[in-house]
Amino acid sequence: MQDSSADTAGPDDPPLTGILVADFSRVLAGPYATMLLADMGATVVKVESPAGDETRTWQPPVRDGVSTYYLGVNRGKRSVALDLRDPGDLTAARELARRADVVIENLKPGGMAKYGLDHETVAAANPGVVYASISGFGSGAGRHVPGYDLMVQAVSGLMSLTGDPDGSPYRAGISVFDVMAGNHAVIGILAALRHRDATGRGQHVEVNLLSSALTGLVNHSSAYVAGGVVPYRMGNAHPSVFPYEPLPTADRDLIVAAANDGQFRALCEVLGSPGIADDPRFAHNADRTAHREELRPVLVALLAERGATEWFELLVAAGVPCGPINTIDGGFAMAERFGLEPVVEVGSGDRALPTTRHPITFSATPARYELPPPELDEHGAEVRAWLAAPEQPARERSGPPDPAGPADRGTPGGTGEDA
Repeated sequence: MQDSSADTAGPDDPPLTGILVADFSRVLAGPYATMLLADMGATVVKVESPAGDETRTWQPPVRDGVSTYYLGVNRGKRSVALDLRDPGDLTAARELARRADVVIENLKPGGMAKYGLDHETVAAANPGVVYASISGFGSGAGRHVPGYDLMVQAVSGLMSLTGDPDGSPYRAGISVFDVMAGNHAVIGILAALRHRDATGRGQHVEVNLLSSALTGLVNHSSAYVAGGVVPYRMGNAHPSVFPYEPLPTADRDLIVAAANDGQFRALCEVLGSPGIADDPRFAHNADRTAHREELRPVLVALLAERGATEWFELLVAAGVPCGPINTIDGGFAMAERFGLEPVVEVGSGDRALPTTRHPITFSATPARYELPPPELDEHGAEVRAWLAAPEQPARERSGPPDPAGPADRGTPGGTGEDA
């Protein structure tokens, strides 16, 4: 069994130091998950086909000729290109899986079995392995269906909730369920590692986009499952809360989210009309929601007196949740203003790259940003040599040799099949 971080990490090292991840995933959900693991200290070896992860070709936009899509989810990894149809490369891939603490893959269910890299085969040689599989629709009756985020946005019902009530449904602006499934995979992997620490046993962690979607639809899922109600799109309106939507001001729209009676009263006071909160039609959230068509024009008229930025300052000072609708540059600017330091630099010298900060702050074991997203097979020679060498005692088995320093790890990616 691969040695755990508890035996190899110092008190100030990232929490997953000493954990070796064999990453056979590609595109987004899996690579996003393994990037987060790498940020937290795991050694991640990204196994790519000779053609490379598809996102290397998803451009524009680019930075120095490299897809920013690929750059956004592949820092902290070490790349080795392996053709699993080649006996020598397949032997190396199997040895990597045998040594790994974590194996993650997102081929169609059953796709790894033809290479002898499925959970059952890997676990026979590596009983402590945490093996994570990400699919579109699970390993049962939906195993044959390719899994792409846009498909899941459609079939899960999300698109029926997104867009104007009288218009066409819209996709979300990002691959929301790929990202959600990646986060769920990280949660499952960490829980399984905790179980392994306690018992010595690994297990198979399965995540699928549709299940992630249905739990991620939260109140809408509950409306159907618990209430028998099928929600439909309401534009930017919320089915259960008002005001909780964009409202026009003197210059541009402002999100106003006065979700309880205290916040609504504060909103009315800042707007200069505190009596609105005493109107029986608007006294409580259920009343405001029922009479939203009467309340909305009253609020719009008052908000027309100032611009969105000025209202934002006044309302936030009074404890009313609100915010202007920014473009992404404005979102980063606001994070900078609040001291969140959203951009960090990964790598050094001519490989230095600005990247988005890991979302979790650790008081004692901060995330690290040392390996830039790798070029295809950038670390192939050293990874192959390490796998061909005799395995070291457990306390020395923290991953491939580290030419760039003790925190240099790696990255896995994809084999070119549908997830």
